[in-house]
Amino acid sequence: MEEIIAERMQGIPRSFIREILKVSLDPAIISFAGGLPNAAFFPVREIQNATEKVFEKYGASVLQYSKSEGDEQLRSLIAARYLEKKGLHISPENIIITNGSQQGIDLLGKVLLNGGDNVLIEEPGYLGAIQSLSLFKINFIPVPLDNDGLDVATLAEVCGRSRAKMLYTVPNFQNPSGISYTDSNKERIAALAKEHRFVVLEDDPYSELRFAGEPGKAFCHILPEQTVLLGSFSKIVAPGFRLGWIASPPWLHEKLLIAKQAADLHTSSFTQKIMAEFLSDNNLDEHIAKIIEAYGNQCRAMQSALSRHFPKSITFTKPEGGMFLWGRLPEGMDSMELFQAAVRERVVFVPGKPFYTGNGLTSTFRFSFSCVDIETIEEGVKRMARALEPFEKRYGIN
Repeated sequence: MEEIIAERMQGIPRSFIREILKVSLDPAIISFAGGLPNAAFFPVREIQNATEKVFEKYGASVLQYSKSEGDEQLRSLIAARYLEKKGLHISPENIIITNGSQQGIDLLGKVLLNGGDNVLIEEPGYLGAIQSLSLFKINFIPVPLDNDGLDVATLAEVCGRSRAKMLYTVPNFQNPSGISYTDSNKERIAALAKEHRFVVLEDDPYSELRFAGEPGKAFCHILPEQTVLLGSFSKIVAPGFRLGWIASPPWLHEKLLIAKQAADLHTSSFTQKIMAEFLSDNNLDEHIAKIIEAYGNQCRAMQSALSRHFPKSITFTKPEGGMFLWGRLPEGMDSMELFQAAVRERVVFVPGKPFYTGNGLTSTFRFSFSCVDIETIEEGVKRMARALEPFEKRYGIN
């Protein structure tokens, strides 16, 4: 019966990270793989209290169908936080609550993209976006990242020869690289977006997880009429709620709302009410501060362990927040081959290949530090160093 499967599903791979997570279930395995928030910081008691209050306030009505755009109180709280934390004036009327920010990528794809359209994407890029947008049978145009953000010279060159409809970007503590775009880099990108009339999809799940440095502008500050902003409670509260949002310019909002209605009618009204109650009764900044302190300590511990146990020829990014480090092996060495050796040493990470839209060997890889304590980080890095030993002579690692 496989002949009746839609063409759009041909060549769409299963998520490599989801497959790695199965390996990670073995308690003997140390995992630097999954980009998961640390469950130790899920506010279980506070959420339990919020749930009880929701039933007391709303009774059976909270279990009924609700608005496609989402709970009014929750959208207002999101808008107020944008103004307070980022100085962004985003109307609640332009926010749609989604099933995680991942659904926002899908909705924008449905609204903007036809088969054969061109989409600009960071290289390396978030594999969830690559998987989601691939379903629309578009052409990816990868643009390399450097320490300041996108390579603007390459972006200008590809914009000149191929008309793209949108750019997908994670400008703060990017997944997988951990780098953040500078303000000057964003301004140059925004100028090209304005000139070539493409939408900037600003996916921003990590910006509140800053443990060093100073925050910059959002694309939404610089180019509000062409920026679509995605947000999520997954990294700052809990991912199990599957609560995110998409904030768009007025000209795009109605079409996104229609796509949302067609997809699922609305995101769970019950979980939205619980989140709104949680946010109203608790200090979210205090909660996030605990996460930031832990992630900062874990990141520094991983960087220290890598500097002591890894060869100097293997380099890593230096993030100021988020959940990831991005490593680069000597040219010609395949990180997939290293992954197999690491599994034998009972430690896993994510090879770089799934973060690229092309095929072929990649010498890059991602480590996540969010779910491993400092002692486990030390042991995991030692195991990785042992996994590297068979490759040192062959690739001149030193």
